[in-house]
Amino acid sequence: MASSSNPETMDMDPPGLSIAVERNPPESRLVQLGVKSWPKWGCPTGKFPVKFDARQTCYLLKGKVMAHIKGSTECVEFGAGDLVVFPKGLSCTWDVVAAVDKYYKFDSS
Repeated sequence: MASSSNPETMDMDPPGLSIAVERNPPESRLVQLGVKSWPKWGCPTGKFPVKFDARQTCYLLKGKVMAHIKGSTECVEFGAGDLVVFPKGLSCTWDVVAAVDKYYKFDSS
């Protein structure tokens, strides 16, 4: 598909990108994924623009986020105990309403 020069469609995420949230996955799933071997990251409350240049999977230990997907009215809420997958190419703004502490990993592909 050719890219469009329509200003209304420029600077938007590719269609169909969405955030997947698995609420309170069982410990066996976290062990299977090796979550506790992943790097840790945290941030204070505030609003942060984020662009995912690679697919990221994260597991939130604490915090609460409202992620507003760029070019969409969709807002996804996730927090402590959630396993979240952000697809490659997604842009969103994180509205961190409770400070975040998470394990994360980027897919190499």
